[in-house]
Amino acid sequence: MKTKYNSLLLLALSLSTMTYAQKKQNYVTISVTDSEQDIVRKAANLTPSARQLRWQELELTGFLHFGMNTFTDREWGDGKEDPQLFNPTALDAAQWVRTCKEAGIKQVIITAKHHDGFCLWPSKYTEHSVKNSPWKNGKGDVVKEIAEACHQQGVGFGVYLSPWDRNNPDYGDTEKYNTYFLNQLTELLSNYGKVDEVWFDGANGEGPNGKKPVYQFDAWYSLIRKLQPGAVIAVMGPDVRWVGTESGYGRLTEWSTVPMNGLANESIADNSQKDMTFAPKGDMTGDDLGGRQVISKAKTLVWYPSETDVSIRPGWFYHDTEDLKVKSPEKLTDIYYSSVGRNSVLLLNIPPDKRGLINEHDQKNLREWKSVIDRTFKNNLAKGAKIISSNGVNAAALLNGSFRNYWTTRGKDTAAVLELTLSKPQTFDVLLLKENITVGQRIEQFDLEYFDGKTWAVLTEGTTVGAKRLIRFKPVTAQKVRLKVKASRLNPTLTAFGLYKQP
Repeated sequence: MKTKYNSLLLLALSLSTMTYAQKKQNYVTISVTDSEQDIVRKAANLTPSARQLRWQELELTGFLHFGMNTFTDREWGDGKEDPQLFNPTALDAAQWVRTCKEAGIKQVIITAKHHDGFCLWPSKYTEHSVKNSPWKNGKGDVVKEIAEACHQQGVGFGVYLSPWDRNNPDYGDTEKYNTYFLNQLTELLSNYGKVDEVWFDGANGEGPNGKKPVYQFDAWYSLIRKLQPGAVIAVMGPDVRWVGTESGYGRLTEWSTVPMNGLANESIADNSQKDMTFAPKGDMTGDDLGGRQVISKAKTLVWYPSETDVSIRPGWFYHDTEDLKVKSPEKLTDIYYSSVGRNSVLLLNIPPDKRGLINEHDQKNLREWKSVIDRTFKNNLAKGAKIISSNGVNAAALLNGSFRNYWTTRGKDTAAVLELTLSKPQTFDVLLLKENITVGQRIEQFDLEYFDGKTWAVLTEGTTVGAKRLIRFKPVTAQKVRLKVKASRLNPTLTAFGLYKQP
């Protein structure tokens, strides 16, 4: 991951996104004759594919970094490790999935193979795997156990397969290594039931021959679409992009519609799964990837939503020295608001320990975090409010909406004022908004005001909404609030409006 991609690799990703995105409203080309308004209209009408929409609605997903590094106390292995080192004493994949599910996580991804090339399943194509470990006398299969646990507990199942393999002797030979990679990918996609997400990072080091192979992303994507057509491909893939950091914090203005030609995917190779000490650079880490000024220069616009990844610990793999450094419930809550609450999906890494269990420290903080979220959003204080929307349609959907039942404006209005009179004065400090992304992401600017008994005062403001927007502010007590949609691409939509009080 310390290397940059060459132009051929970037071209492969760009072309693959266009090829494998659904061809109705998932991407659109921009003509040299398109006016600014034409481009805005095209952007506003882009929508997620069915697989992207399912993924977006998950909101919380989990990463399970587990493998040889767990037993060598490293983050990146060199591929020379003895398989005899892999020997969890009490591995319980059902406990992993249950712990994640109880925390509100709806899909998990297992690191089936990390950069060291050690496979958590008995691959036919390498000896560097669990089949040569003492665990279960070489008869074990971690991928099988986690897949079965996911399917039994109703949790989505995903696989991470590292493109970089520091053990394989053919790494560095483009044709030989890509054949090997496709063989392993076929095993993972064929033998473990439904796969809901396939996750690639950009690791691309030198092989034994001193060369770096060119990854044949097109072939990888084709195989996934053939064997697991419902799976989203992230983050070096056409369905889901990396938010740009591994801090857990997304950007304040997050557009799911972005220019394909403007994404600096090489930053993934440079910075993925490293301590976030690098200086943000390029469009992937810019403050606004899809604003009007950005899309005005686009050649292609793509619905390409963001995934925000972070580990519950300082490292991605378990280290006992980090048991007292697990992120606190307060920190996890802050991350939740700054990822899920900013039109992104949170991918939270929870690494099993050497026993093969989610550690007690992680469990405790996850339970307390889930309790905070549940108590906060248990009761919408706007429920039962009287709503006035002079130029709006179906205002009642704000409090009981869905993709088929939503508020929007009449005619071609791109601005609106929604005034809510609550059933009684309420004290609140959280705003929730949701757009109907099945017709596009459109809202560009909004304010929330409250009536203090004499005048209207601005409580908070924001830019994009998307799948979900959460904003916290200093608590106020009021009976009247109004939401001002100040700018939108075409008619704005909302499926939900909520006011909440943090415990």
